[in-house]
Amino acid sequence: MLWIYHSVALLRIIPFIGGWMADRLVGDPEGWPHPVALFGKLISAGERAFNKGSNRYLKGSLFSFALITGVFLICHGLLVFTLLFHPHIEALLVGIGVFYCLAGKTLIREVQGVFEAAGRSVEEGRERLSRIVGRDTSNLSSHEIKTAALESLAENLSDGVVAPMFWFALLGLPGMMAYKMINTLDSMIGYKTDRYYEFGQTAAKIDDLANYIPARLTAYLMLFVSGNWDKRGFVRRFGPAHESPNAGYPEAALAAILDCRFGGTHHYFGRPVEKPYIGVNERPFSWNDLQHAIQVNTNTELIMGILVILLLLTGFPYISI
Repeated sequence: MLWIYHSVALLRIIPFIGGWMADRLVGDPEGWPHPVALFGKLISAGERAFNKGSNRYLKGSLFSFALITGVFLICHGLLVFTLLFHPHIEALLVGIGVFYCLAGKTLIREVQGVFEAAGRSVEEGRERLSRIVGRDTSNLSSHEIKTAALESLAENLSDGVVAPMFWFALLGLPGMMAYKMINTLDSMIGYKTDRYYEFGQTAAKIDDLANYIPARLTAYLMLFVSGNWDKRGFVRRFGPAHESPNAGYPEAALAAILDCRFGGTHHYFGRPVEKPYIGVNERPFSWNDLQHAIQVNTNTELIMGILVILLLLTGFPYISI
């Protein structure tokens, strides 16, 4: 019976590794269809249709739950359907899904692009940064551009890599896809503005819950792989300072590793948002700082991927379909 156990374990692991390695090699090719783009269109259409009139909180809550549950059930059903034909088809779809749900390569490429653009001109740096952050970039200095890029690198290591892997380990590809819908909902309607506050309040809370463990796991893995395990107190001090209950932890970890300061006032939708400082040493950033941060991201992703593989090997509570 041991060979059956190992065969099942391989059916879980090989698609995960294949999708993960595909992301590390090519990232998200521009122009390719992407499920997150479809998620965005669904959210945008639903927001226009339902975010009006009375009971916006209730309508936004039902809308968010419907999309998240729908993605999970559709993905689960599709995998069950393909499994009826051949396990290899199901495995192929899982691998493709993992590839689309991870963003490690793309994240590093985009942040590198911001630093390169800022090195050519402030205007070009602002424009390139606007591709990866939601804040207003029109008045940022060169230092603020690089700061925002490094903050995004840390925060999105959790959102774009560690959290999807975490939910894959728990709930397979359906859980991973549902997490991407949660994250997309939060990025589109989870704002405390007049337009989105009521409608997107539940989506934002779900995102907070979905990222609670992954954000902290990301932060401590970053300290571990960088040889800064003794700076756990720094993360415990500054991690909760962020307005978000989760984003501050990976940012605090990177601030500890680089001995720098993040945070401050940012502008979203034309309104200033005061964010507490994370760290105390305000200093200029160099290309070497970026390379150091990228190495930390890469090593953190590697360790997280290995942890997922080990969990799947041990038969961790994972739903293969």
